Amino acid sequence: MTAPRASSRSRLVPRWTLHGDGRSVAADGVVAPDERLSWPRTVGIGMQHVVAMFGATLLVPTITGFPVTTTLFFSGLGTALFLLITRGRVPSYLGSSFAFIAPLAATAGDGPAAQLGAVLVVGVALAAVGVLVKVAGSRALDAAMPPLLTGAIVALIGLNLAGTAVTSYESQPLVATVTLVAILLVTVAVPGLIGRLGILVGVVVGWVFGALTGALDPARVDALREAAWVGVPTFTGPSFQLSAVLVALPVVVVLVAENVGHVKAVAAMTGRSLDDVAGDALVADGVATALAGAGGGSGTTTYAENIGVMAATRVYSTAAYWVAAATALVLAFSPKFGALVFTVPGGVIGGATLVLYGLIGLLGVRIWQEANVDFTRPVNLMVAAAALVAGIGDLTLTIGSVELGGIVWGSVGILVGYPILRALAGRTVR
Repeated sequence: MTAPRASSRSRLVPRWTLHGDGRSVAADGVVAPDERLSWPRTVGIGMQHVVAMFGATLLVPTITGFPVTTTLFFSGLGTALFLLITRGRVPSYLGSSFAFIAPLAATAGDGPAAQLGAVLVVGVALAAVGVLVKVAGSRALDAAMPPLLTGAIVALIGLNLAGTAVTSYESQPLVATVTLVAILLVTVAVPGLIGRLGILVGVVVGWVFGALTGALDPARVDALREAAWVGVPTFTGPSFQLSAVLVALPVVVVLVAENVGHVKAVAAMTGRSLDDVAGDALVADGVATALAGAGGGSGTTTYAENIGVMAATRVYSTAAYWVAAATALVLAFSPKFGALVFTVPGGVIGGATLVLYGLIGLLGVRIWQEANVDFTRPVNLMVAAAALVAGIGDLTLTIGSVELGGIVWGSVGILVGYPILRALAGRTVR
């Protein structure tokens, strides 16, 4: 009777075998998800994952106005849940998703509660997609969301707020320019981990320049001085407003693409098939995002930055991600840290988002390139063209009392128009 209980307990408690001597990785080897190095090295690598995700995860609440410490709390909690739901097979950190920036900015007038309600609904929808993938298999997802659709929706989400980035840039052009130049130089010219943290380094450089030139908001500086070093994150409940939900729902497409891409990347780098946990990864991120929306945090996603750290170190141990999750949770209980992030001036945000929004847009183009989408075919060309202009131009129309912007119309247009036009064309189109 005791053996079954021990077996059940082993599935709940993470266990890792020591890789080699625990101090090094063979030139042709990797530390697998169920392995680890010595604990001091594992802790160091876990801390490195936190540093890698900082630039993006903290930038999202800085731009959207969400509490930084609350976002960190749900980021750490979400990572722990992800590791549990995927049964320790997929090493990943769940940080703030850039895809939420555009819909959250577009719905700022609806208030924080309505924005959180939209995040929660996106999380539930993503978890539902995960359940469907578990039932139908990952190939069904590929058939329902071909690269043409995925790339177009990702691109229009990224480029929808191009005007907002320019407005922020123009508010403090000198600070914004210093930030932008720093991001570009560090990303392009500095090798190794620092180069991967180009956005974070650029924001820090912009902040220092802003502090030296008097560009920081005096009220926020005073709030920083008065903030306590230790405190409980601020939790806020959601409300549900149809217009805000509809603007945010297309983000599900981005989160699906990011999660599935992450699972495939880890599988390729570790040489282990992970197709059977793709659905679990989607469910896990959906649950984490829904929890964030329920309590006041930003929606989460898997991080390419952490893929870079794993590729550089060849350490894919989930033990390191438990360390990263714990570190984020500890930082979440420092109001002083959150107040520091909110002193970042508007010009710095403008310089950073000028790059970030463009990167999201080009990610959609990259999806097209990697899938060899053929734009000589009229169906592909016409549908993508109309969707992109609707998104970038922020086509805004009102149906009844609900006002819908370009992200919604562009996404709906391509999701509805593509299968109809493809059927009319009478042939298979990628």
